[in-house]
Amino acid sequence: MPSPSSRNPDTAERDVRLWLERIVIGFNLCPFAGLPYRNGTVRIVTSESTTPDILLAELRAELNLLDETPATELETTLVVLTKMLAKFDDYNQFLDEVDDLVVAEEWDGIYQVASFHPDYQFAETRPEDAGNLTNRAPWPILHLLREESVERAIKSDLDVESIPGRNVAKMESLTPEERRELFPWA
Repeated sequence: MPSPSSRNPDTAERDVRLWLERIVIGFNLCPFAGLPYRNGTVRIVTSESTTPDILLAELRAELNLLDETPATELETTLVVLTKMLAKFDDYNQFLDEVDDLVVAEEWDGIYQVASFHPDYQFAETRPEDAGNLTNRAPWPILHLLREESVERAIKSDLDVESIPGRNVAKMESLTPEERRELFPWA
C-alpha cells in the first residue's frame, strides 16, 4: 500500500476492509470486531469533507443513523477521512470537537468515538514505538461505537483490561519486515 499522501481516496474503503481483516481481526486486536464484521453490521463510510463543520455534520448524520437503526442491523460505523486531518496533530486536536459534538447532542454515555490514524502516537511514546501500531490504520478513522456494546464487551468473559498490553506485545513481536509489510503506511 502506498504512503498516505499518494494513495487514492477511491480505494479508502477497500484499504480499511483489508486493515480490519488482516490487522484488527487477523491479529485479534479487538476480540469484539470479528462477529459484527462477519455479520455485516459494520458500516464503513468514506468522508470527502474538507472542513471541520462539514465533517461534524457528517458525524452527526452517522450518529443519528446509529440512533435510528437497531444494533442487530448496524452495530458500529467507521468514518474514513480521505480529504482532511492527514496530520496526526490536527487529527488529535479535532477529537476534542468530536467529543464536544457527542456531549452537545446528548449522546454522552450512548456513543463513544475510537481513533485510528496512519501516524497514531500514544502520549509518552516515540513515533517508532511498536505499540503505536495498535491504533495505526491506512486512513484517519473516527470509529463510532455504541456504549452499550462496549459495556457488554467489558462484562464478557474476556479479560478486557489485558487487551492493550497483549496487543502491544503482539506488535513488538513482529519483525521489522513484518511491520513494513503489514503497515506500509506507518
